[in-house]
Amino acid sequence: MAAVGSINSSTLADLNGASTTAAANDPGSAERFLKLLVAQMQNQDPLSPMDNAQVTSQIAQINTVSGIEKLNGTVQGLSGQFSQMQALQGAALVGREVVVPGNALTVKDGVGRGTFELNAAADKVQVEVLNAAGTVIETFQLGARPAGIGDFDWKPASTAGATSFRVTATADGAALTPTALVRDTVRAISTVGNQLTLELKNSGQVAYGAVRSFT
Repeated sequence: MAAVGSINSSTLADLNGASTTAAANDPGSAERFLKLLVAQMQNQDPLSPMDNAQVTSQIAQINTVSGIEKLNGTVQGLSGQFSQMQALQGAALVGREVVVPGNALTVKDGVGRGTFELNAAADKVQVEVLNAAGTVIETFQLGARPAGIGDFDWKPASTAGATSFRVTATADGAALTPTALVRDTVRAISTVGNQLTLELKNSGQVAYGAVRSFT
């Protein structure tokens, strides 16, 4: 006896293939998948019906597609909540001082101040003060410093022209790689997508992830 309808086992094979993967990201795909399976069962050859293993496999695939859709919705919801929490945390930083990468020299009341970070303890730390053209105008020593974030004060006869600094360090004769940092004040925050950005008083916009510490 011939099959009652035109849907055959190739339809089932298609559902098992690439179309199933694409359907996982398509809302309502589980419902369409179920309709196709019902149509397949209704139009199968009565003398060669789909076996129980095939039916079980198709039902499992329907559950998988439906589960992925629900998981995608849950992840999107959590992403939105995470962005809101980031914004709330960022708002609490407004008006506070943060430490971020940068080599600007802060000059106040005739004293230059800078911050840096050492990845290991150093027995010799040297600071070079630069002008706007990048020329070294003075060099001084800080001596030994421990690993971590440190500050320095520079008290020359005149700070005229000083705009930035550079730090070098050694430990047992081996060169270290200090990171120049600046202390700045948070004026505002903004969020674009899942990215939280801080608007700093002197340094402009800085990603929240770049903050080394805050006080």
